[in-house]
Amino acid sequence: MNKNNKLIRYFAPALLACSLAGGVQAESRSWTFTENNNKVIEAQKNGGDPSKPGDVTIDFFGHMAFRITSPDGLKIMIDPWRNDPSGYWGVWFPEEFPEVPVDLVLSTHAHFDHDAVYRPHAIQVLERLSGEYKLGDVKVTGLADKHMCASKGWYKWTEADEEFGQDFCAKENFLHMDNYIQVIETGGIKIAHWGDNRPIPADHVEDVLKTVDVLIMNIDGSQHILSYEDVDTALERYQPKVVIPGHYYTKGASSVLTTLSSADEWVDAQPNVDKLESSRLVLNPDKIKDMNEQVMYFGMNHTKE
Repeated sequence: MNKNNKLIRYFAPALLACSLAGGVQAESRSWTFTENNNKVIEAQKNGGDPSKPGDVTIDFFGHMAFRITSPDGLKIMIDPWRNDPSGYWGVWFPEEFPEVPVDLVLSTHAHFDHDAVYRPHAIQVLERLSGEYKLGDVKVTGLADKHMCASKGWYKWTEADEEFGQDFCAKENFLHMDNYIQVIETGGIKIAHWGDNRPIPADHVEDVLKTVDVLIMNIDGSQHILSYEDVDTALERYQPKVVIPGHYYTKGASSVLTTLSSADEWVDAQPNVDKLESSRLVLNPDKIKDMNEQVMYFGMNHTKE
C-alpha cells in the first residue's frame, strides 16, 4: 500500500463521521457573498505606494490569525483558523472563524489552524503565496520554506509522522509540511508573518527577514512550534523593531485542547513590552522608528467581528 492510500485509509473513518455530522464545510461559498470587487477595481486603477508612510492597523483574531489594514483601507487576513476536518486532532476552536469582509486572504500552509480561507468574505484568495503580489498600496511577498518538523516542546506532536507513514523532515515531505512566510509591505512598514516555519529558514528567506520592521512569531509556553531559544536566536538575527507573539492559547478564541499555553512567560522575561489593552494595534513609521525588539502583546484580547 503506497503512502497516499495509507493516509486516506487512516483518516477515512474520522472524515466519514465528520461528514455525516455535517462537520466538513470547507467548500467555497463565495457565490453567496454580498460584497463586490469595486474597491479592488479602484485600487488596481489608481495604484498606490507601499513605501508611503501611513497608519497600518493590525487586528488579532486569536491563534495566528491577523488582519492588516493598509492606509488606503485594503484589508488582508492571514491564517484564519478552523477545526480539523478529519477529527484526528480534536476541537481546537469553540466557534467558527468570523465571516469578516476582507480584500485578500492569505494562508501560510495547509494545516487546519491556518487555512480556513473560505470563512472570511474575501474578494481574493491566495493560499500559500510564493513570489510577489501587488495591489494599490500593498505589496505581499511569499517566501517558500519548510514547516517546523521536529517539535521541541513537551507535546511531541511531530512524532505522529510515523503513524501517518511520512517523514515530516524529508525534502520530499507532503505539502502540509511546507510553509510560506508572508511579508506585507504597506504604510512604509514591512511586516513578516512566520506561519509555522522552521527556526532557521533557507538563505534566500533569511535575507528578506533581515529587512522587516515587524515580526509576528509563534511564541507560547508549550513551545509547540518554536522553543524560546529559537525565538531569541531569530530576534538576534533579524532585529525587528516590533515583535508580536502569535500561535498561543487565547481564551475565548481557542480551546485548552490545543495543548498550547499563553505567551505570558516569555513576554514577562523581555525588557521592552507593551501589553495591549485591546485586539487592535495601529503602527506607522514614526511610531516605531526608535524601537528595538519592542514586544507588542495582545494577550487574551481578540476580535470577534
